[in-house]
Amino acid sequence: MTGPGWAAFLVAAGIGAPLRYLVDGWAQDRIGGTFPWGTFVVNVSGCLLLGILTGLGLYHGLGAGPRTVLGTGGLGAYTTFSSLTYETVRLAEEGETGSALRNAGASLLVGLMAAGAGLALAAAL
Repeated sequence: MTGPGWAAFLVAAGIGAPLRYLVDGWAQDRIGGTFPWGTFVVNVSGCLLLGILTGLGLYHGLGAGPRTVLGTGGLGAYTTFSSLTYETVRLAEEGETGSALRNAGASLLVGLMAAGAGLALAAAL
């Protein structure tokens, strides 16, 4: 990656991480409860956006540079596997095994569905 490519990557990551914090807090404040809805919303929306980005590359010729900057830099900083894992373990440790299983399962299933929807949306453009 070139110098300007790295700079764009850092800018995208610098936008993605604070955006994750804001969306997480917004969703958790509105939905409430002990289930980690904020992280769920962040990760599912990130999957949708990554599906769109992948589709733009596959069907519309979006180059590797922009895909790396936006996908790895921006969406990599926006989404959070570590928080998903931490919150799933926290729920299990607090005796909320059902919520822990729902968090892990729903995050995987709905995330895959969102990525597929994003890919289909980009293909339809």
